[in-house]
Amino acid sequence: MAHLLGDLLDVSRITRSRLTLRRERLAVATFIEQAVEIARPVMDARGHVLSVTLPPQSVMVDGDLTRLAQIFSNLLINAAKYTDHGGHLALTAVLDGHQLRVQVQDNGIGIAADQLTHLFEMFSRGEPVLARSQDGLGIGLALVRGLVTLHGGEVSASSPGLHRGSEFTVRLPLATTAPAAPVPLKPVDPMAGPVAGLRVLVADDSRDIAESLQMLLTMDGFDVVVAFDGEQAFEQAQALRPDIALLDLGMPKLNGYQVARRIRDQPWGARMALIAQTGWGHESDRLRTREAGFDHPIVKPVDPTTLSALLGTLVGAARSRP
Repeated sequence: MAHLLGDLLDVSRITRSRLTLRRERLAVATFIEQAVEIARPVMDARGHVLSVTLPPQSVMVDGDLTRLAQIFSNLLINAAKYTDHGGHLALTAVLDGHQLRVQVQDNGIGIAADQLTHLFEMFSRGEPVLARSQDGLGIGLALVRGLVTLHGGEVSASSPGLHRGSEFTVRLPLATTAPAAPVPLKPVDPMAGPVAGLRVLVADDSRDIAESLQMLLTMDGFDVVVAFDGEQAFEQAQALRPDIALLDLGMPKLNGYQVARRIRDQPWGARMALIAQTGWGHESDRLRTREAGFDHPIVKPVDPTTLSALLGTLVGAARSRP
């Protein structure tokens, strides 16, 4: 739980441009060795064999030691979790022009082609991974992408297909002769202000997603309650009268459309802001959510930046009410 909260906090800071790097000139071996040390207990517990290949020459990167180790330990842990016991992992770092290219390979469960484009989104996990839901929430790779981007690099994933392993490639710029300036933080919007007192209902039959969103929104200062089916969602809305309700459409007992209609049928539900969590983004789906009484649809997996911007708009509207 502590590791999960740490990752959520880091993703939240990155998406709000509030995470800065403590840059220094680092030898590649320094952060790779630290990453392997962090990931070693997970690899050993699963009986994996890891091979590490580093450049023969001295290669320097301008970066944050802690964050670079976090990037590659997350990739190694991810590979270990989704590779069957006794698997083989490989980390290879090579000089590639003016970049360092680091590849993390495994012979694990692989990734379907249609899932590769969503792999680095928050809460995104492929279908085979869902069977291993205890292994993660789809946060680690989103964090990897954010940290790599902060270092001026890029990350990508590839796989020959399901049950044929996978490969993650990180490209980082080499260190320059002059030390890099620290990444500036964007000024906090003085109009944002606190959101204390504004209550949000999060309803999703996936406890992982509902509780993760609860943690993210709580970090933003909202008072958050959760529900795990449609009946519970309506009961929570009726009892607590939240300012905003984030409703999954595919819940059991009552689906999101039914919950929205019941809320709108109540005198207290007329002014509640309703957000639909939908797996589709077609215009027909948007029309259906509007007809059910939703104010806004948001496509799953929910992107924290998109959700934060939407909630910011709704907070402004709530404050302007008499």
